[in-house]
Amino acid sequence: MTNKKLIAVVGATGAQGGGLARAILDDSRGEFACRALTRDPSSPAAQALADRGAEVVRADLDHEDTLSTAFEGAHGAYCMTNFFEHFSASKEAEQAENLAPAATKAGVRHVIWSTSQDSRDWISPQGDRLPTLADGYQVPHWDGKARGDRYFIDLGVPTTFLLPPTYWENLFMPGTPHQVQRGADGALAITLPAGEAKMPGMGAEDIGRCAYGLLKGGQEFVGTTVGVAAESSTGAELAAAVSEALGENVRYNAVPLDVVRGAPFPGADAVANMFQIITEANDDYCGHYDLALSRSINPQLRTLAEWVTANQHKFQVPVALLHRST
Repeated sequence: MTNKKLIAVVGATGAQGGGLARAILDDSRGEFACRALTRDPSSPAAQALADRGAEVVRADLDHEDTLSTAFEGAHGAYCMTNFFEHFSASKEAEQAENLAPAATKAGVRHVIWSTSQDSRDWISPQGDRLPTLADGYQVPHWDGKARGDRYFIDLGVPTTFLLPPTYWENLFMPGTPHQVQRGADGALAITLPAGEAKMPGMGAEDIGRCAYGLLKGGQEFVGTTVGVAAESSTGAELAAAVSEALGENVRYNAVPLDVVRGAPFPGADAVANMFQIITEANDDYCGHYDLALSRSINPQLRTLAEWVTANQHKFQVPVALLHRST
């Protein structure tokens, strides 16, 4: 490991970061070694990475000193935050404010910052087209990350700004609005306020593999914004792919935004605002994601059909929280 360039991976026990950590570890002859950053090095996920050869280090996004120590000696770093741990856009921006100076102090030569769109690029917060939510944010799980960009820019951190797409894991993840669920009539359905709009998507593991491709590309990608996705799919296309894999018809329920805004899951209002932008500015939104580049940096990239087939055993079908009789 001493002859390899060390990559410090924030969130290495999670979805995005875990995908990158495994991509590094899978490439045993590659130029990089993995340092897995986690709040709990004793967790089973952290120990699994350690067993595969990762260096596991404790770090806390709320404490810059732990990040500075964890980044020390690293050539690269994968930096990310998770809105859905705490539902605070302001906290995400504060965590970015810790990550950027930590990378600067450690002399990290290539940072990938997992960021997001800024709702202000499409809809001004001064108007009334989009409800304003906590702390003045419109789409907080986008906007907190987007606000965080400035810390990397202002400090001159050599950064690639990565725009991940929708995780296809949401199709079977409990508590997400995308989840395939069985309605009151017994039929399986995906219920979304997306109309006929397309949604860039990808399996979380492939997001990590794309990040690995960006690290291998090095300086070519420093200073650029890269949106990655395997496909852009409508709700009807998502339903068709799951139907094929499960061998049971899955319909697509396209519901109004207000149905989601009143739904009983955390962050429902933020999700509704997000879908309002996706549907109203669909071509421009999808244009931020480069499918060809995604495949060039991740030749293993799976299509929606391939991903659903590989993960069909993970689908559960609880009774839907959102349901509209048809």
